Parts: sequence; C-alpha cells; structure tokens
Amino acid sequence: MSIKNLLLIILIIWGVPSTYFRSKFRKIVYQTSDWKINIQPLFRKELIALFSNIYPENKEYINTRNTYRVYLMIYLILFLVYYFE
Repeated sequence: MSIKNLLLIILIIWGVPSTYFRSKFRKIVYQTSDWKINIQPLFRKELIALFSNIYPENKEYINTRNTYRVYLMIYLILFLVYYFE
C-alpha cells in the first residue's frame, strides 16, 4: 500500500465525524435544535462564528468552536499532505 493510499484512507476516516461537529456547532450558532439546520446552506453566520466570537458569554459555544477549529485544522493538514504527496 502506497503512502498516498494510506493518506486517503486516513483522510476519509477523519472526515466521518465532521457531520457531528458541524451539526453541533451550527445548532449553537443558529440557536436551534431543528435537524434541518444540517442540510441548509447557511454559511455566512457560521463562518463569522468560526473565525470570531459572536457569543462571548456562551461557554458551550466557545468550547465547541475551539474543538471544531482544531478538528478542521487537522483535516486541512491531512488534505494538504495528501494533495502534495
């Protein structure tokens, strides 16, 4: 098995929990518990919430945002390593 194939498998496996993290983050950002938030393409507020601090008093938001940031950063690194390998 080549390193490129191994990286692809790791990238796919790492991508599996993305729906959980994104769903949790979006529910906090858009202040809803409706499942339809997961299929709606609402990006602006989500991106602002990811790169800034729209709810500074909400500890759950801050913790979820920071966890989601770390997850996305590792995902980006894995993708870049795969792409440039």
